[in-house]
Amino acid sequence: MSAMGPAAGPITAVWPGTPYPRGATWDGQGVNFALFSEHASKVELCLFDDSGRHERQRIELREHTEQIWHAYLPEARPGLLYGYRVYGPYRPELGMRFNHHKLLLDPYAKALHGGIRWSDAHFGYRVGHAASDLSFDRRDSAAGMPKCRVIDQAFTWGDDRPPRVPWHDTVIYELHVRGFTMRHPGVPPALRGTYAALATPAVIDYLQRLGVTAVELMPVHAFNDDRHLVEKNLRNYWGYNSIGYFAPEPRYLSGASVGEFKTMVRSLHAAGIEVILDVVYNHTAEGNQLGPTLSLRGIDNASYYRLAPNNRRFYVDYSGCGNALNMQHPRVLQLIMDSLRYWAMDMHVDGFRFDLASTLARELHEVDRLGAFFDVIRQDPVLSRVKLIAEPWDLGEGGYQVGNFPVGWAEWNDRYRDNMRAFWKGDGGLIGETATRLTGSSDLYETSGRKPYASINFITAHDGFTLADLVSYDHKHNSANREDNRDGHNHNLSWNCGVEGPTGDPAIQALRARQMRNFLTTLLLSQGVPMLLAGDEFGRSQQGNNNAYCQDNELSWMDWSLAESRADLLAFVRKLLALRRAHPVFRRRNFFQGRPIRGRAVKDILWLTPEGHEMTDAQWRHDFARCLGVYLAGDALAQTDARGHPVSDSNFLLLINAHHDGLDFQLPALAGTTGWAVRVDTADDRAEVDSLRQIAASARYALAGRSAAVLEEMVAPA
Repeated sequence: MSAMGPAAGPITAVWPGTPYPRGATWDGQGVNFALFSEHASKVELCLFDDSGRHERQRIELREHTEQIWHAYLPEARPGLLYGYRVYGPYRPELGMRFNHHKLLLDPYAKALHGGIRWSDAHFGYRVGHAASDLSFDRRDSAAGMPKCRVIDQAFTWGDDRPPRVPWHDTVIYELHVRGFTMRHPGVPPALRGTYAALATPAVIDYLQRLGVTAVELMPVHAFNDDRHLVEKNLRNYWGYNSIGYFAPEPRYLSGASVGEFKTMVRSLHAAGIEVILDVVYNHTAEGNQLGPTLSLRGIDNASYYRLAPNNRRFYVDYSGCGNALNMQHPRVLQLIMDSLRYWAMDMHVDGFRFDLASTLARELHEVDRLGAFFDVIRQDPVLSRVKLIAEPWDLGEGGYQVGNFPVGWAEWNDRYRDNMRAFWKGDGGLIGETATRLTGSSDLYETSGRKPYASINFITAHDGFTLADLVSYDHKHNSANREDNRDGHNHNLSWNCGVEGPTGDPAIQALRARQMRNFLTTLLLSQGVPMLLAGDEFGRSQQGNNNAYCQDNELSWMDWSLAESRADLLAFVRKLLALRRAHPVFRRRNFFQGRPIRGRAVKDILWLTPEGHEMTDAQWRHDFARCLGVYLAGDALAQTDARGHPVSDSNFLLLINAHHDGLDFQLPALAGTTGWAVRVDTADDRAEVDSLRQIAASARYALAGRSAAVLEEMVAPA
């Protein structure tokens, strides 16, 4: 029961409080409220009953310290629902958009109650007025707004410890909290779609057996469903529309306690699985000048957002979502840093993937790789130790920054994605680039002192085709989004294998299955950090929709029946991940050097033609070349384990053939080699290739068209 419950009277005691910490903080005796606004003339704290429907009291925050408005309520308790009204000039042409008729969310709120119920009252201007956003709207928005909720942050973490999986051992699994669990047969129906569902034994057992080391959760910061989607009976399923950087999205809570998220993290940690959050600090849900007034816009628009310098009525937009946070303002930078520290320290998450991270690097207009944001993170004793992943681009000029992020950061490597898609589709002239991507993209990361694990390798992600759709569709099919199929990427580098969409042709079905195995083999055995999209391990489809951001339904939810009907593909992925885990040669900490191995006449890596000879400079430039052999010398790792002991491994030969015809690949004649054991062959449609299958040292290997094989070298005892 909150202090403002149905039977409770008004708050009578208001103490000065303190400007720090920001937000609403319960200290065991009362609640301190603190809100930054540089240009406000007055701030009111609005208290609501337990339903959130009735505003019971307004308290003016009279204390004002260094642009922080604050008060302490000794009678307030956890559970109290609140919001703010902020007074000031409404001069959009000057960047000022104060409107005290709009209830505003606290940017530091740790929990939200209820959701938005859209109406014209959410907008600071008269919708449809001739002067557009230059007009002023006096309708009250409180009835349709979520409310902030004071929480008690106490939680028993017990012996929880971060797994701290080394980068080179990391395997990332990108999933959606709701979509991953909504149809899971091992999750109780009441928990499906929630954080609690991810903590159930059935889900954790699946993740462990699969062999991933980290889950990357699509946005869990509180977000809104866009009004235009609600009017179409759709939802913002993906969640890249943040409105609260401290509050877990309420729709993923099975109850009302934020502790549910912490329990999920603790359970995953106990299983050795890290939790990485996909975070959206580049923009908010308030959109452009015609967007709603929900939080930052009404608190201090000119401070929180980047405004067009020649007309401050308009917003700078690097994300395509209408606005960009003003990273030049110290309080905005502090907001983001406080949010990151909160999730790392209070919620125990292990890392962050930054959506459109180039936006955060922009000092003036250009992307500055040594911008204030990176400087602050690098010196932070907490955040400098967690996993940091950049989506290294945005939509602004110069925003494509793959390979340019600082030491300490990993990056989504879309050059890996695009090259592998084009190579396995059969495009020519890609042998050289394919070799570079297979070995960690040294052209992007080595000269700056970064390691192969700076490259987050992926074939598919939430944005785009699933793996099954990548081999089943030449074109996007997004009609369900009700945007006349105009949304989503047109450049997919996909190939339908001969028929668009579902088919009963067994030859095409077999080819598609083999292509999926090809993609998975190269992804999971490349140097760098592999990221697997949830469901790709058993061929989940979205029926050709490559932009299912608004599809909160069976189109996007995981169909777990496929895990049984396509058990062979699932077993194949588990086998690949077990092979990667068992052999450090597939997860090197340093780039290959192409130098001879001590005591042997071969190098740490050899690139071979189908004739078994080392590639010449001229052969790298052959446009027709679509087949390659890669010899990986495990006995030349030149690295140590955590205790400083030398690490050695077997030697492997990876054969890839993207041509439609098969060929006999001449295995290299190497001193000491007694034979080869076949570990993987994607042309074999069985879940398990016979691991006892062995071939002679200098034999020819029958490499089928559009296939890959992994052979382990057998050597004579020393």
